[in-house]
Amino acid sequence: MTFKVYYQADKTKRPVRENTQSLYLEADSEAEALLMVEQNTDYNIEFVEQLDEKALAYEKQNPNFKLTTF
Repeated sequence: MTFKVYYQADKTKRPVRENTQSLYLEADSEAEALLMVEQNTDYNIEFVEQLDEKALAYEKQNPNFKLTTF
């Protein structure tokens, strides 16, 4: 399954919506996706969203789309 993870790059600062970034990754569950990001980054994770086929197809239209691997 593909997940979209919304995060703030700096844990020391207050989260600001305009600074929210996202990454995409493959995992078996939402919990596994969250754990992968927590173990491999120092991001302040806001939300993990599982993408269905239509949402994934839409996201792939973005030229900046790429799957993150750790």
